[in-house]
Amino acid sequence: MAKNLLIVESPAKAKTIEGYLGKDFMVRSSYGHIRDLVKTDDAIDTKNKFAQKYEVPADKKSVVSELKKLAKECELVWLASDEDREGEAISWHLFETLGLKEDKTRRIVFHEITKPAILKAIETPRGIDYNLVNAQQARRVLDRLVGFELSPVLWKKIKPSLSAGRVQSVAVRLIVDREREINKFTAAAAFKVVAIFTTGKQKESFRAELSRRFDGAGEAEKFLQDCVNAAFTVKSLETKPSKRSPAPPFTTSTLQQEASRKLGFSVSRTMSVAQKLYESGKITYMRTDSVNLSDTALNAASEQIRSAYGPVYHQVRKYKTKSAGAQEAHEAIRPTYFDLHTVEGDNSEKRLYELIWKRAIASQMSEALFERTTAKISVSTRGEEFIANGEVMKFDGFLKVYIESNDEEQEVSADENAENAILPPLHQAQALTAREIVATERYSRPPSRYTEASLVKKLEELGIGRPSTYAPTISTIQNRGYVVKEDRDGKQRNYQVVTLKDGQVQSAVKSEMTGAERSKLFPTDIGAVVNDFLVSHFKGIVDFNFTASVEKQFDEIAQGLKEWTAMIDSFYNPFHLEVEMTIQNADRARGERDLGTDPATGKKVSVRIGRFGPFVQIGEAVEGEEEKPRFASLRSGQMIETISLEDALELFKLPKKVGLFEDKEMTVAIGKFGPYIRHNNAFYSLPKDADPHAVTEPQAIEIIQAKRIKDIEKLIKTFEENPDAKIENGRWGPYIKFGKLNIKIPKGKTPEEITYEDVLKLAGPAAAPAKKGTAAAKKAVPAKKATPAKAAATKKASPAKKAPKK
Repeated sequence: MAKNLLIVESPAKAKTIEGYLGKDFMVRSSYGHIRDLVKTDDAIDTKNKFAQKYEVPADKKSVVSELKKLAKECELVWLASDEDREGEAISWHLFETLGLKEDKTRRIVFHEITKPAILKAIETPRGIDYNLVNAQQARRVLDRLVGFELSPVLWKKIKPSLSAGRVQSVAVRLIVDREREINKFTAAAAFKVVAIFTTGKQKESFRAELSRRFDGAGEAEKFLQDCVNAAFTVKSLETKPSKRSPAPPFTTSTLQQEASRKLGFSVSRTMSVAQKLYESGKITYMRTDSVNLSDTALNAASEQIRSAYGPVYHQVRKYKTKSAGAQEAHEAIRPTYFDLHTVEGDNSEKRLYELIWKRAIASQMSEALFERTTAKISVSTRGEEFIANGEVMKFDGFLKVYIESNDEEQEVSADENAENAILPPLHQAQALTAREIVATERYSRPPSRYTEASLVKKLEELGIGRPSTYAPTISTIQNRGYVVKEDRDGKQRNYQVVTLKDGQVQSAVKSEMTGAERSKLFPTDIGAVVNDFLVSHFKGIVDFNFTASVEKQFDEIAQGLKEWTAMIDSFYNPFHLEVEMTIQNADRARGERDLGTDPATGKKVSVRIGRFGPFVQIGEAVEGEEEKPRFASLRSGQMIETISLEDALELFKLPKKVGLFEDKEMTVAIGKFGPYIRHNNAFYSLPKDADPHAVTEPQAIEIIQAKRIKDIEKLIKTFEENPDAKIENGRWGPYIKFGKLNIKIPKGKTPEEITYEDVLKLAGPAAAPAKKGTAAAKKAVPAKKATPAKAAATKKASPAKKAPKK
């Protein structure tokens, strides 16, 4: 038996570290937290200094049992969880749960998993930092109190199964507020004028933009008419040197942002891949506010830059962390070994590592040097000037390795975001020829919707959250259904173009797609209603300044400057009172909105949140009347706040019967995944360009037959024993489809060789039929989830029957 037991958080980390230590050390994993607050209401005793009641979850009992046994048999136990607050809390939980003794326990930390770092940590152990533990406890207790007390309020006042959280609610508010800004925005049009000038020499042409924009087409056309016989002259030339400096190495936040922009990674994916790289010893710790690099890292980077690019490309930089409440005092995210330019692993790991390596290396490289030229070109018949900007790179410096992206680049068109071109040789008073002048109608843009990366940036700017909270916060608000991340198609918009070419001014109308969104965060109706309720009744919870001040107080607790229970007490008492008052006095919130009157029936049309989501209602339930209100669910992308009466009435035009095929009715409807035809209990998706309202009987038959032909071509083999088992051709080759299961065909077997017995073996326990009356059998038959409209229609008491309180 080894003399020392070293406990880390993950098996991957344990495997890496075990290779660095001798036979005297045994390395084991706790698999993260080994205990948590009990799930019941008595988890926190609010009357006894917020004492917590913990339990070891069922899935961790065997881990705890093994660690206890090993700890008793060893001379020393080394707690080597991560060096942030969460890691410190894990060490404390291990110390308490395993019943460890102070004299037989050592706490060590390291921010990279390399042999020198591990050995150095072993040489310099310390005790558990209870200030960090208290800061983590304060966060955990505060968040549990908020969640446990707010959630029942939302159940009673909005709908069941809702929940709220401190940081998550602020994140939802940011997204809801931004959506409303966009909805209120009115685009203003102006004409941007761009000219292509030539010097008279072959291939010497350049682009210049007019110094002003025109409000209307008439002004733009008048300007171009004045340019027909105008002389264009270089009025002034200004050339001056400029330089660009590299960005600092990555923090958690900047890594999440840049991985999103450059690699298309979600925030949670970035952290998952970074965790793998850290645990395998490739990068330093990935949860950090610091931009600092150690002297060892600076020397290693210097050696790489000098050997690869030469001394002229090297420039030592020591960055300082701007965040006053930086939780981590260690290093930025960097490669552990700068001479390792790439790593083994999956494609995600390779790409993220390359990004981290380039950013860290670039931060220690020379500035890029440019020569910028600005030419002003006069128009003899007008007072306005054209301005041309040119740029010549004199020395590439850090740009040889890395160029930082930004959010604005994602929003601006290629034409408007084009790099400054190189201007041809020009001199003052030089005459130029306008080859073409184009005035294009351009519209102002609304504020951009948040991406996951830009939301992280905003939260960081506001001082809300810390490195460990960004990813779980963004995942939580999506999992709760308050926010969706999705693509949305743009709308077609016409714009006018006025062109002067060959002495002729011509006008034309063109069209463009505008407002298309890719991987943007949109609030849902329930997210907006919950947000408004919290803003109305719990201003502190969703107040940006309050939430940021709470984070500062956690930092003060971590530094030993504040007592954690006093901080929680000052928050909890007024908050608890607010909860009780809201339960007693607040009206139900449904986000109800009247849209107008149905022209066909003269009945009121309204929209609101129901038990199963948002729906439109025509008419109201009146006691004694047989005629009931009509209901229709909102489609994906539609919102209570913005749906029009016209759009709402369209929802009642479907489902629509379009005729018969094979003596069975064909019905067109719109479902969760778009418009479809239902025929003989089978579903056939409509093509993207098909209007569900205009589908005819022949078109519907054609769609059904086309799908059947496609399915026949896809089918390779069926089994007489069970029609639910079949072998089909998929995107990546043949596979077995068994009910809802998709099963890979084993290597070395062809589809023709597969028997039904093989299918059952490959399906495993999922193939076994559940016995009647068992829990498994009940679970195997999923209940149909009612749509908002259907739920409202089948309720004994219609939602409209009782008017909501004003």
